[in-house]
Parts: sequence; structure tokens; C-alpha cells
Amino acid sequence: MSVLRVGNASGFYGDRFDALREMLTGGELDVLTGDYLAELTMLILGRDRMKDPAAGYARTFLRQLEESLGLAHERGVRIVTNAGGLNPAGLADAVRRLADRLGIPVRVAHVEGDDLGPRYPDSLTAHAYLGGFGIAACLREGADVVVAGRVTDAALVTGPAVARFGWEATQYDRLAGAVVAGHVLECGTQATGGNYAFFADGGTRGSGRAGGRDLRRPGFPLAEIHEDGSCVITKHPGTGGFVDVGTVTAQLLYETAGARYAGPDVTARLDTVRLAQDGPDRVRVDGVRGEAPPPTLKVGRTRLGGFRNEVVFVLTGLDIEAKAALVKEQMADALAESRPAGVRWELARTDRPDADTEETASALLRLVVRDPEQAAVGRALSGAAIELALASYPGFHVLAPPGKGSPYGVFEAAHVPQEDVEHVAVLHDGRRTPVPPPPAAAARVLRPTAQPDLPEPLPPGPVRRAPLGLVAGARSGDKGSDANVGVWTRTDEAWRWLAHELTVERFRQLLPESRPLPVTRHALPRLRALNFVVEGLLGDGVAAQHRFDPQAKALGEWLRSRCLDIPEALL
Repeated sequence: MSVLRVGNASGFYGDRFDALREMLTGGELDVLTGDYLAELTMLILGRDRMKDPAAGYARTFLRQLEESLGLAHERGVRIVTNAGGLNPAGLADAVRRLADRLGIPVRVAHVEGDDLGPRYPDSLTAHAYLGGFGIAACLREGADVVVAGRVTDAALVTGPAVARFGWEATQYDRLAGAVVAGHVLECGTQATGGNYAFFADGGTRGSGRAGGRDLRRPGFPLAEIHEDGSCVITKHPGTGGFVDVGTVTAQLLYETAGARYAGPDVTARLDTVRLAQDGPDRVRVDGVRGEAPPPTLKVGRTRLGGFRNEVVFVLTGLDIEAKAALVKEQMADALAESRPAGVRWELARTDRPDADTEETASALLRLVVRDPEQAAVGRALSGAAIELALASYPGFHVLAPPGKGSPYGVFEAAHVPQEDVEHVAVLHDGRRTPVPPPPAAAARVLRPTAQPDLPEPLPPGPVRRAPLGLVAGARSGDKGSDANVGVWTRTDEAWRWLAHELTVERFRQLLPESRPLPVTRHALPRLRALNFVVEGLLGDGVAAQHRFDPQAKALGEWLRSRCLDIPEALL
């Protein structure tokens, strides 16, 4: 059976620089992908482009390619990346110039059509999330390097799979299988033990080694994709980290919501995914069903939301609450004449009684202000905070003096009809090939997912107060203003308990921040998993830095640390 081996060498702009070379030298590959884009990245690239219209792409990719393009050419590995960001044509030209300088005969193509800036003149950036068929067209016509802009992360894998196997736009199950493979690969080492909830199992906590597995430098993942859409997730032999059902489950739940994972090529049904260990560092993924994609494309818009500033007051020793109250009142009085539009206080009780170091005797009081005008968060805040230096609580000092205030961004989502977006593959010889939208007449929808079958609850028995994380893993992340927390178990017995115990009400009890917000629970029994979506937790999105953990990366670990009554049989 024909197998397409697709690897990943980047999960974000700033990921391990040497990964491209490591993946090319570590074992067999047909295609190597790199994901460089996120909501925050688009804002960063937008600001780059404001300074230089020729910018707007991930420059790191070029530096990586300088030392690896020859290797890829020698080994016949094609490279597919979304590093083009806001300027895929510009990056494609830069790759051609690099190849000419190095004397390497490679064919470079790119994908256009995602930039919808003219439709949204009040936005810094506005880009539709395209699918993989433009990438497929470039590869079918012989491209060695394909540069895309804002395609979906999974499109970096669906495109090569469509090109290799010749799938049609209505072969939903096969496309959905490739989407699931792409979603597992897109965040790099998160599929091979990175950021994994049970990283310390069998080893010394914090040692970097768990159960004989070295997590200090996890290898990057790859997928062996078959023509029927099934795949095996693995990594190159001898690389760090590990691949098992748990690491793949964790990544499947990352930044998703319900059973339907909608994209421009297909809607993948996550409630149909089957995972099975297929040997050391190998997980088989099959059974994935697909439905028609939605008729619209998501558009990610970024704009400048205003200016923000912050100051962190250090409160040491006794009377922490009284010290915090005093400085809050003083700052309110000082800012009364030009109060910023947004004022947020957070007290982190990092102090301990009778501490043997000054740092562990101290709490942190964080003040964050926002306003459309820079002056309201710059000079006003700086003057108010510094003037208290000799006139406030005993031991007054701050971690750093506030600056003049910096701009922050806002992410917003919109939707446009698929047929309104001119998706174009610009081939290596300059020809422009339009990519048609998916056919609307062939839609297929599987049965509803509102009430999935849950297992029978565990019989009553003795319980013990303990952290949830002793029996359940979690991974959390951001989607615009919303946060998701995926929670899963590794055994059927633990799943029988979790499915009935961790209700929306219990979730809200454990995470008080979520109590005033809409929370939706989605059950995925085949993964032994629950996925919670908390709407509005992140304010205006990651760039606005609305909360202490602006991307909700540690929200799941906070949940795992909370205690509840757990059956002793599971502990």
C-alpha cells in the first residue's frame, strides 16, 4: 500500500531552529511541513508590514532553508509551509533568490487568495483560512517548495495527501483522516511528549526523564498516511520524547471544541477517531469520518485595540491584603482625573508564612491598564506609581518601572462564502491556476452528536480527596476570545467516573473564573475525553493580554491541580 510520510519541523514562529535539518537527516520523509502562523503572529507580521511593505513573512524560515535546502533537494523531500504569512509571493521570490545563490535547482510555487484586506479597511490584517487544494495543485505540477499564507494548519498535510492520492473534494472520510493527521502534527513536539500532562510518570518530577523517556529535546512528529485516510503517528528513530495514545489524544483535543472539527476542505468528526498503540512510538489513527465543509470560510481579522501598560507591586511579609488595599486606593485617587478606559488588578499570593527567603515572603499585585490613547496609560500611570515610592505601604517596590505604554492588538473572526474567495495556485512556472470551492451539492451529514453515548457510572465506593490530575490529563488553549480545556483519561474505569463527575457545574466550581461565562461541555467517548469551551475568558484574544495566562495554556493544569472526591479504586 502506498504510504505518504509527512513530517513537521515547526509548530510556531520561533520554534526550534535546527528542526528542519534534524527532520531531513533523521529518517525517511516525502514531505516536510512547517507551521509558523498563529493569531498573534498575524498581528506581529502586520506590524512588520506597516514598517516595510516587502516584509510580512517569517524570515526565520529563510535562514533555516539556507542550511537545509540542499539536503531536501538531495533527498527528494518537498517542503510545504505557511511561513508566507501576509506575503507568500514575497517569500517565494526570496526562496528562488536563495536557491539561485546556492546553485540548487528547485521549483518554487505559492498560494494566494487569503488576503481580504480590501474588504476590511479598518483591520490591520484580514485573511481567510484556505484549505489544502491550492497546495495540492502546486505539488501536482512539480513544485519542490510550496509557500502558503493563511491556510489552516491541517491544510499543510491535506494538500500533500490530495496531491499524492488524487482524492476528490467529496471523499470526505479520506480528507477528514488527513485533517486529523495534520492537527496532530501542526504543533510539533506537542505530539511527542512536549507539554504533556503525564510527563513525570515513572520518573523524577522535573527531571526531564520519565519512564526512561528523555523529554529534554523531543523529536518532531511525522505521519505515515495511507490512501484510505488512515495514518500512523510516529517520529524518527532515536529522537527524544515519545509517541503514545496519550500524547496523540492530548493534541487532538488542543484548541478544538465539539465533535465537528470544521475546515475549508472537510468537517472532520472527532467523535469517530480511533486510536491504538501500534508498537513503540507508533499510534494508529483510523475510523475517521468526514462531512461536507461549511459553506463559509473563517476570516481572521486583527486590528490595533489601543495601548496598554502594567506595573507589578511587590508586597512582602505581613498584612498583604491591607497593603494591596492601600495601594489600590492610592492609585485610584492618582488616576481619577485621567482614568484609563480599562483597569484590572490581580493579587497573586505567592507568599508563604515564616519564609526563609524574601522572595517567598512576597506576593505580587499586578495592575494592567488599557486605553485608546497612549497618554492615559503612559505618563499618567508612570507618574502615579513612582510618586508612591516613599508614601505607600512598608517595603514598597515594583518589579520594574512602568514604561510609556505599548500598543496591543485585537483578534476578531468573520466569515465569507467560500465562492467569494479567489483561491489561486501560482505554479513554479508562473501559471495561475484557480482552485474552485468545494461542491455544495454533495453535502453529507452524519448523525447528530448532541447526546453521545456515555458509559455506565462506577458503582458507589470509598473516595479520597485528591487532585483531578492523578487520574486525568488535560490540555488547554485559545481560539480568539474563547478558551478550551480538553480532559481525558487513560483507562476505561477512570472514564466511567470522569464522564459523570466533571459536569459543567463541577467545572465551574473548580475554575471560579469560568462561573460568570458561558461554558459548553462536549463528550468524545472514543477518546475517553471531555472538551470544555469557555466563552470570553480571554477578552479580546491573546494579543490583548487580558489575563495572567493570555493564551490559556496552563488552564488545564490549574484544573488538574484542583481537588475533588475521587474513587479510591482509581488512585
